[in-house]
Amino acid sequence: MHILIVEDNALVASGVRAGLELHGFTCDVAPDAASARERMDGARHATPYAACVLDLGLPDGDGIALLRRWRAAAVDVPVLILTARGALEDKVAGFEGGGDDYLTKPFDLQELVLRLRALLRRAAGRASDRLALGDCEVRMDTAEVWRDGARVDVSRREWALLAALLQAHGRTLTPAQLHDSLYGFDLDVGSNTVNVHVHHLRRKLGADIIETVRGVGFRLGRSSA
Repeated sequence: MHILIVEDNALVASGVRAGLELHGFTCDVAPDAASARERMDGARHATPYAACVLDLGLPDGDGIALLRRWRAAAVDVPVLILTARGALEDKVAGFEGGGDDYLTKPFDLQELVLRLRALLRRAAGRASDRLALGDCEVRMDTAEVWRDGARVDVSRREWALLAALLQAHGRTLTPAQLHDSLYGFDLDVGSNTVNVHVHHLRRKLGADIIETVRGVGFRLGRSSA
């Protein structure tokens, strides 16, 4: 899942990014409102973010104002507000401004991960974190894949690719879109890497787990959707 972290404190941003990536997320960081707007606008025309973790005290504006601007522009990306503002009136403003969840600093990383996963589950309309794909079971809460009762060893990039296809709900994603979900918008890697990860997933989970749409990209296989 591709996450945007809006946080001006470099140490906090680095810690949140590292922690989320250890749990299978792909993260981009924006240190201020201007870069957050730029990234969110760019993502709407490429691969939309699955969620945003938003600080409120930004150096060039207030996070609530940024959030209201997004909602007014019909940006429906789920937003988890992560801030030191813990007063009730701040929480009310956060939710009324369009926030989907609210967590105060200092915070526990595990709680952030759990809240983010719950947010993504609700956004996808799922009641459970466990999904059946053919003879495989995908456990979104632990970033694990099981096949015929045995846990399958998938890399972080392979997991990110599978999660992106699940999030697409049967839509076809281009290699460029999948690249962004795997590596974020900042990292430039070889053009064949998506094909390599698709090949590895098919070998581990079955040839029909991912379908190639010729000239377009990839989607979940028909027997897996």
